[in-house]
Amino acid sequence: MSIMEYNGSAIMAMKGKNCVAIAADRRFGVQLMTLSTDFQKIFPVTEKVYLGLPGLATDVQTLAERFRFKVNMYKLREERDISPKTFAHMVSSTLYERRFGPFFCEPVIAGLEKDGTPFICSMDLLGCINHAKDFVVSGTASNQMYGTAEGLWEPELEPEDLFETISQAMLSAVDRDASSGWGVIVHVITPEKVITRTLKARMD
Repeated sequence: MSIMEYNGSAIMAMKGKNCVAIAADRRFGVQLMTLSTDFQKIFPVTEKVYLGLPGLATDVQTLAERFRFKVNMYKLREERDISPKTFAHMVSSTLYERRFGPFFCEPVIAGLEKDGTPFICSMDLLGCINHAKDFVVSGTASNQMYGTAEGLWEPELEPEDLFETISQAMLSAVDRDASSGWGVIVHVITPEKVITRTLKARMD
């Protein structure tokens, strides 16, 4: 078993019309043994930027704290909130610094730029950024998420439609992956607010 699959995870970010959504499963397990069903994998960076961290659970927690520190330092120095694109490059360079002994995480970033443009990207554990015009996925359920998201996603989705689309894609995908699931948390980021909902899923 790959170290990236040791704890199991599924994270997806999806673009809509002036909005963006990011969703993650809630399972924390060791291989196929489930230990917890409320493990945090999505972290708010600013009011308009969210970070998803799939991979080894210890590295998830280490990186979450490291990025919280770096973002706070950025805000103190620059006296403004970090933009999604700048944050993506910060994450990328942080991962690349450790390329010879990498963190076992493949982050997903979702947010809105200052002008309301949706931004999503994913990266590998060395920090190579992958931009997409529709959606990005990461985690042990990646293959299943690609299949369901490609079948459901449409351009210019309104926030409620985007929530419905990402929710159905996630629930269908994690049902087909034994290492992830046990509920899904979804954040929909709009220019006015962030809508957070927790979904129940199959518990087997």
